[in-house]
Amino acid sequence: MSTDLVYPEEGELVVVSVKTVKQNGADVTLDEYEGVDGFIFISEIASGWIKNIRRFVREGQRLICKVMPSRMDGSSLKLSLKSVSEERRRDRLQQWKNEQRALQLYKVLGETQKWTPEFASELLDELMESYETLYGAFEEAAMSEGTLTDAGFEGEWIAPFIEIAVENIIPPFVEIRGTLTLTVETNDGVLTIREALLAAEELSSEEQEIEVNCFYDGSPEYRIELKAPDFKTAEDTWTEAIKATISVIENAGGTALAYRE
Repeated sequence: MSTDLVYPEEGELVVVSVKTVKQNGADVTLDEYEGVDGFIFISEIASGWIKNIRRFVREGQRLICKVMPSRMDGSSLKLSLKSVSEERRRDRLQQWKNEQRALQLYKVLGETQKWTPEFASELLDELMESYETLYGAFEEAAMSEGTLTDAGFEGEWIAPFIEIAVENIIPPFVEIRGTLTLTVETNDGVLTIREALLAAEELSSEEQEIEVNCFYDGSPEYRIELKAPDFKTAEDTWTEAIKATISVIENAGGTALAYRE
């Protein structure tokens, strides 16, 4: 094997494409490792005796395989298909598809924003370092507007990055965070503020997958964190939570302000 190439680690699950099918196994290329080939021996195709190998693999097919112990002696990597469960195969393939989609979105974003190749490459490395995958960066941006700035990123590219993430990525949940500044100048002001925060938290709904939590950050500031299954639900719940909180405070003669992060 050429030492200039990057190889997967032993035990890693890799995405491969079948090049040729032989009597004793299948030659494959590793889709995420440029220039790296592998071989799946027939004994690693499936458990038991295999009468017709083409019942299990065919040219052009995309598979998920496990990297087996292999000598770095110029031969192809040894891979196993049968060692990967259906659940792990499905999850790994979805992960690969997500990353391919993220790369396409990143390419489109770079073209519309007229990024230089140097800027695009440097930013990609930084995003991968912070989020492990490019899709992870897009997904976090779609869930929480402040994630990129919280991670130390800055620049005019952030707004269009968030915009394309929101338009194209369906996150597992959407998160909104903010700060409440609450002041009540009465003897029972603490109780009133507690009542106001509980009014926001009461919008939580296990059935609708909505979660609202309030935290004390140091008087007069309080933190509110909201999670919902989609953007509309998150926005609607945020509006209701802030309205409910402010209503309690103002009815007691206090003042209330809300800031989105």
